[in-house]
Amino acid sequence: MTSGSAEAARPELPDPAGTDPAGTDPAGTDPAVDESLADAFGAVARQLREKSAETLAPWDITPAHLRALRMLARHGTMRLSELSDRLEIAPRTATEVVDALQTGGLVRRRADPADRRATLIEVTEHGAGILAEIRASRGTEAGRVFGRLTPADRAELARILSQLRD
Repeated sequence: MTSGSAEAARPELPDPAGTDPAGTDPAGTDPAVDESLADAFGAVARQLREKSAETLAPWDITPAHLRALRMLARHGTMRLSELSDRLEIAPRTATEVVDALQTGGLVRRRADPADRRATLIEVTEHGAGILAEIRASRGTEAGRVFGRLTPADRAELARILSQLRD
């Protein structure tokens, strides 16, 4: 079999962006397709950020505050330096985030009994309650955005995004 007949036997894949109707770019390297995907991804990300800001507004919490609160709730009490590392933010930024969360009564600081120079951060009962309220509200907002997809499409999108994230 020659390479020409092997190509003829290969089924044509549909082009999701509609920019390559002949299927002549099997490697998916068409810059127009990549730009179209990037634009679509950016638009959805923007929509999610806007919905997130709307959802968090009643609690006066930013997405950065929410990330820290969720990290603490998921992993438990930790040093400020560990929180900074896990969030991949500068220690000073972590301090500012924790300051804001502490002002709202969502977290508390306490001395680390193993090292009095270190500070431990933990979610308060009030913070856990607020986090539960936010989760319920954000779930509703995410449902509005992703609810337009079938369950199979949602699972496929999750799989694809996981590949891109890793």
